[in-house]
Amino acid sequence: MKSKYKHIFEPLSIKHMTLKNRIVMTPMGTNYGEQNGEMSFLHINYYEQRAKGGTGLLIVENASVDSPQGSNGTTQLRIDHDNYMPRLFKLCETVHKHGSCIAIQLNHAGASAQSARTNMQPVSASDIPSKAGGEIPRPLEKEEIYNIVKKYGEAARRAQISGFDAVEIHAGHSYLISQFLSPLTNKRTDEFGGSPENRARFARLVIEEVRRQVGPFFPIFCRISADEFMEGGNTLEDTLEYLQYFEKEVDVFDVSCGLNGSIQYQIDANYLPDGWRSYMAKAVKERYNKPCMTMGNIRNPQVAEDILAKGDADLIGMGRGLIADPEWVNKVEFGDEADIRKCISCNIGCAGNRIGINRPIRCTINPSVNEGEVYKKKKIKKPCNVVVIGGGTAGLEAACTAAEVGCTTFLIEKKPELGGLAAIISKIPDKKRLSDFPNYLIHRAGKLKNLFVFKNTEATLELIRSMNPNIIVNATGSNPLLPPIKGLHDHINKEGGKVASITHMINHLADYPEDMTGKKVVVIGGGAVGLDVVEFFAPRGAQVDIVEMMPIIGNGIDPVSKVGTFALMNKYGVKQRPNTALLEVNADSFSVKNSDGSIEDLPFDYGFVCLGMRANAPILDAVRKDFEDEDVEILNIGDSVRARRIIEGTEEGRNILNTLIKRDYLD
Repeated sequence: MKSKYKHIFEPLSIKHMTLKNRIVMTPMGTNYGEQNGEMSFLHINYYEQRAKGGTGLLIVENASVDSPQGSNGTTQLRIDHDNYMPRLFKLCETVHKHGSCIAIQLNHAGASAQSARTNMQPVSASDIPSKAGGEIPRPLEKEEIYNIVKKYGEAARRAQISGFDAVEIHAGHSYLISQFLSPLTNKRTDEFGGSPENRARFARLVIEEVRRQVGPFFPIFCRISADEFMEGGNTLEDTLEYLQYFEKEVDVFDVSCGLNGSIQYQIDANYLPDGWRSYMAKAVKERYNKPCMTMGNIRNPQVAEDILAKGDADLIGMGRGLIADPEWVNKVEFGDEADIRKCISCNIGCAGNRIGINRPIRCTINPSVNEGEVYKKKKIKKPCNVVVIGGGTAGLEAACTAAEVGCTTFLIEKKPELGGLAAIISKIPDKKRLSDFPNYLIHRAGKLKNLFVFKNTEATLELIRSMNPNIIVNATGSNPLLPPIKGLHDHINKEGGKVASITHMINHLADYPEDMTGKKVVVIGGGAVGLDVVEFFAPRGAQVDIVEMMPIIGNGIDPVSKVGTFALMNKYGVKQRPNTALLEVNADSFSVKNSDGSIEDLPFDYGFVCLGMRANAPILDAVRKDFEDEDVEILNIGDSVRARRIIEGTEEGRNILNTLIKRDYLD
C-alpha cells in the first residue's frame, strides 16, 4: 500500500539521521523503568514491539536530566549519570536491528515533581504551582538555572554515546522549560522573566548547550505547547513570537499543546477528531521553515497521508495509537488497514493508570502491550470446542483468541448485532470513537474460519450441549442498575414518559432537540455514565443538574476525562450536587435528600437515572449445574462477573489462553 500512502512511506533525512517513513512514536510515560531509574528489559521489549511494527522513529519517554529534583514519576528513566548508559545502549541496539531510528526525550519536571516522591520541594521559574492544587515550588536561583542547563547538555551527550539517533528537549506540558515560557507560571523580574525573549532565555541556553555537547550533525527535536489553551497562557501567536529566540539550533519542532490544567488537549480527549492539531504545526512550519511533527488522535492512515500531502507537517506522531497496535505501520504498508486495532482514546490503561494511580501502563483494547501477539504462533495439540455466550467485547476477545490458536469456537449472541454495551454507548456522538473496538473485533472474528457466530440466538442448555463443549465462557454483560427506589420502576423507560435509563436515552437520541435552551435536565448518578448524559445535553443549552450520593462526582474516571468533563460543566453552568441521595422518582421530578438533610424536589423536562450497571448472568447457574459432573471448564468473564470497564473484560477474554494451558490444550 506504499503507493496509496506515498507520503507516509517517503523517507526523511534530518542531518545524519534518515527515517524510513514519517510515523513517529511520541514519548509517553510507562512506569516500566527500574526503581533506580534504569531502563528495564520490560521497557526494551515494549519499544522493540513498536520497532518490529515498522515505526520510523521511536522517541523514548522523558528521561530525567537531574534527579531527584527534576524527576517525573516514581520509576522515571534517568540519564543524569553515566551508569544508565549501558542499558540505554542495549535499547538502541535492539531497536536498530529492526530498521527503526530512536531518540530520547530529555526533561526536568520542575514544579510537576512531587515532594512525596523526591523528598524535596519542587523548583520552578516562580512560586506558582504547575496545576490547580499542586505543590508550591521554590523559584530557582540563577546559579541553579545555569547548572541545570549544563545537565541538559551532559544528558544529551550521554544519549549520543548510547546510540540514540537524536534527542528531544521537552519545552511543553507544564514541565520546567514550559514553566519558564508560560506567563502563567513565570513571574520573574530578572533576565529570565517578563518579556517573551526573557522567558525564552532558559530554553535558548538549554538548546545551545545541547548543541555544543552533541556537535553540528546530531538532530535536536524540541517539543512545545504551541497553544496552552488556558486563560492568560500562551496562544499560538505568542508561541510563534517566542520561538524566534531559540529556533536556530532546533532541527524539528514537535508541535504539541496544552498544560496540566488543559490536559484534555495535551492527551487528546476522545471527542477530538483525527489530526485536529495539525493547524498548529502548519503555522510553526510556515513561520520558521523547519520540519514539524503533529499528532492528535491520528488513527486513520488517510488522515495522516492528507496532513503530509498538504504540507501541514512533515512527521506524524502517534503515542496511544502505537500502544494499542504496535503493528499500525506494517498494517498500513501491507494493506491490512481493517486489521488495525485503533486506539479509542479512552485514556484508562495508559494515562489513567500512570498519571491517575501510579501503575504501569496497560491498554483497554490491547491486553498484551509488552508481549505482542506471539500467542498466535501457538496451536492446540488436541481438539477443543469452546462455546462463548455473549457477543460483547469480552466475549468477542475470548472467542477470537480461542479460535486463533485452533479451537473450534462457537459464539452465541441473542441480539441481532455484536459489540455489546460498547457498541451501544458509541452511538452517543462524542463517544463514536468507541465503536472502533467492537468493529475491529467483529472484523477479526469474521476472518476466522473455525469461529462460528450465532446471532439472534438464545443460549439454551440444549444448544450449548449440542456443541460438545470442552470450555464454556459466559460473557453476558450487564444491565442498568435500577434499585427499589420509590416510583423508579413505575416511571422509567415508559412510552411518552420523561424518565429514562442510559440505554433508553441512546435508543432515542434522534428525539432530543438540538436546541434545548430553557429545558431542565436532571441526571441521577455522577459516574461515567451519568457524565456521558451531561456531556450530551449541556452543550445543547439545557439547564443541567447532576446528583451524586457520594462526596465526589466523577470518582474513578481517568484524569484526562475528569479535567475535560469538569471544564465542560463549568463552561455550561452544570449544577453539581454531591452528597445528595435520590429518595423518590415522580413523573416530572426527583425527590432528593441534600447533604444538609433537607428534602428537595428537582423538576425536569428530561430525567435520567444512571446509577451504574449490574452483572447479568441469566444462564450461568444452570450451565454450571448441568455440566457439574462433566470435564468441562466453565468461565465467567467481563461484566457478567461484576460491572466494570472494557479493559477488565478484554484482559479476561485473552486469559482463555491460561485455561487452554491448564487443560493441556496448549504448551
